[in-house]
Amino acid sequence: MKLFEIRDSFGLDNLKLAERPTPEPRPDEVLIRLRAASLNFRDLLIVQGKYNPRMKLPRVPLSDGAGEIVSVGAEVTGWKPGDRVVVPFFPAWLDGELAAPAAASALGGDVDGMLREFITVRANALLSIPDHLCFEHAATLPCAAVTAWNGLFVSGNLKPGQTLLLQGTGGVSLFGLQFGKITGASIIIISSSDAKLERARAMGAHHTINYRSEPDWEKRIHEITGGRGVDLTLEVGGTGTLSKTLKATKFAGHVSLIGVLSGISGDVQIAPILHKSINIRGIYVGSRAIFESMNRAIAQHKIEPVIDRVFSFEESPEAFRHLEAAQHFGKIVIRIN
Repeated sequence: MKLFEIRDSFGLDNLKLAERPTPEPRPDEVLIRLRAASLNFRDLLIVQGKYNPRMKLPRVPLSDGAGEIVSVGAEVTGWKPGDRVVVPFFPAWLDGELAAPAAASALGGDVDGMLREFITVRANALLSIPDHLCFEHAATLPCAAVTAWNGLFVSGNLKPGQTLLLQGTGGVSLFGLQFGKITGASIIIISSSDAKLERARAMGAHHTINYRSEPDWEKRIHEITGGRGVDLTLEVGGTGTLSKTLKATKFAGHVSLIGVLSGISGDVQIAPILHKSINIRGIYVGSRAIFESMNRAIAQHKIEPVIDRVFSFEESPEAFRHLEAAQHFGKIVIRIN
């Protein structure tokens, strides 16, 4: 089979096309022919060597992918060749709280990921693709969509009529916009691009703020909310935005801490956490059970993920460079023919 791997050292120039034998499924596994994969910011950090500089190489990147079953192991029931499936970010995290053994199963990190033609996965980890979605759409779900769903409803406990703050127009934020709409939440989204904010309004955002022209965007949020602040934020910025997010949050509000787009270290004012009893919860994607509940909602509401651009398998390095340029709106996908 063909695959891309980070070969001898980190860096996009070292992401190379290679070949390995097609794997054979164990008795409890299935063999999947991958049809599409998608990129997350984590994947770029991994290839650059910034996520885990001590990672063993070579390594096949990407956590997210979808395809069809080719063959099943002798002990597998409930799946058959031809079934369309999507693989969770953590194949070993089926339900309950995240623990170290499940965390170690994260694809594209210490375990080879999805940027290849075939993969074997334990059958109990798989989920069916919602009928209305193609492989490219399904490949966007495992990380960004599950993260948004967890941050909103499992950890964030978002209720109808509450106010939701989203940051930027990447995968997590746009899934947050789509999911927030079905609850009747009032949605505020910030971005540095007026064009992207216009597209977000067309998708249903109620209020938009350009943080370049309004650098004190937390004050604008208090104006929008009548001085109350937001109930919940999907915090994807990291230390560069967290202090402003805390100021924009209402008393006893919630911050789902997800991303590190602006960095993982720096000064953060913690006084608002204490004085306003703000709840902060770290979100590391989610379990298969969370994925399954999200898929039911996606199927019921016929939600289609927002795809910025689809690259061919051979164009995989270019897909990473497109992500690095940070001009995308939604998810970047690689089609694996």
